[in-house]
Amino acid sequence: MFFNPAYPTYQAFVALGIAAIVTALLMPLWIKLLKNEGIGQQVRADGPKRHLVKQGTPTMGGVVILLGIVVSCLLLAQPAPSIMLAAGAALATGALGLLDDVTSVAQGRSLGLTPRAKMVGLTLIVVAFFLAAVNLCGVEPVIRFPGGFAIDLGVLTTTFSVAGTTISVPWLYLVFVFLLLAGMSNAVNLTDGLDGLAGGTVMIAMLVMAAICFLRGDPNLAIFCAACAGGCLGFLWFNAYPASIFMGDTGSLALGAGFAAVAVLTNTEVISLVVGGLFIVEALSVIIQVVSFKATGKRVFLMAPIHHHFEKLGWAETKVVIRFWIIAAACGALGLAFFFQLA
Repeated sequence: MFFNPAYPTYQAFVALGIAAIVTALLMPLWIKLLKNEGIGQQVRADGPKRHLVKQGTPTMGGVVILLGIVVSCLLLAQPAPSIMLAAGAALATGALGLLDDVTSVAQGRSLGLTPRAKMVGLTLIVVAFFLAAVNLCGVEPVIRFPGGFAIDLGVLTTTFSVAGTTISVPWLYLVFVFLLLAGMSNAVNLTDGLDGLAGGTVMIAMLVMAAICFLRGDPNLAIFCAACAGGCLGFLWFNAYPASIFMGDTGSLALGAGFAAVAVLTNTEVISLVVGGLFIVEALSVIIQVVSFKATGKRVFLMAPIHHHFEKLGWAETKVVIRFWIIAAACGALGLAFFFQLA
C-alpha cells in the first residue's frame, strides 16, 4: 500500500485522481461491451417525450464506478474497520442494484426487481452493517444536532452473547439507521433521472463528507469519500448530456448507501440530511405526489421526481442539472457550517 499517514490530505486527493482515472479509462471498454451485448436502458413510458431518444443507452455504469473506488481504496487506505464497513455497504447495495438492472434489461422494462425484493435485500444489508458499526466500530446510538443538542437512541438496547462475543442491539437506533441508509439509497436512485444529475450531486456531497471525515479524525473514510467523488468525476465525462451511459441502480443505490454509511460511522447523520438535502427533496417530491394523488386525485407536481417537474415547465435538461448542482453545493456548504456546531 502507498498509505502515508503523514499526508492524509494528499492521500485523499490522490484517491480522487486514481478513482477518476480508472473509471474514465475503463468506461469506454464497458460501453463498447454493453453495446455489443445489446444491453441498454429502458425509458419510462410516462416520462418526458424528449427522453425517448435515451432508449437503449447503455446502463450499469455503476459497475465501473465501483471498480474505480475499490482500486483507489486498496492502493491508498489502511484496512480499518470503518472504511471496510462503508465500502462493504456500498458494494453490497451495488450488487443489489446490479441484480435490479440485469432484471430490468432481461424483462425489457424500466422496472427491475419488485419493491418487496429490493426492501428485503436492503434490510439484510442494513442490519449487517448496523450490527458491525455498533459492535465493531463502537458507533454510539446518539443523534447529534447543531447547537449542542443530542438524542440518545440507546435507551432500548438488547445485549446477548454469540460464541462468546457480546452483541448489542439498540433498537431505536436500528430503526433510524435503516431509514437513513435505505432512504438515502433510494433518494439518490430517484435523483438519477437526468444526464449528469446524480453523478454531479453525489460528487459534491462526497467531497463535503470527505472534509467532515478529516475533521472527525478518520482519514481512511475521507479517502473512501474522495474515491467516491473521483469515481463520479470519471463517470461524468461519459454521462454528461447527451449521456453515453447511465450509472443504473448499480451506481445510484451503492453511492447512496456509501454516503449514508459514512454519516453513521462519523455520527453525522443529521448533518448528512443537510449535505444530501437535494436527495431528500427529490424523494419527498415523489412521496408528496403519491400521497396527494391517492388522497385527492390531484397531483402537486407536473411530474415526479421534481427534476421532471421543471422539465415539464420547459426548462432544458442541462439547465435543470446545473441548477441542481448549485443547490447541492449550497446544501454542502450549509451542512459543513452546521457540522462545526455539533454536540
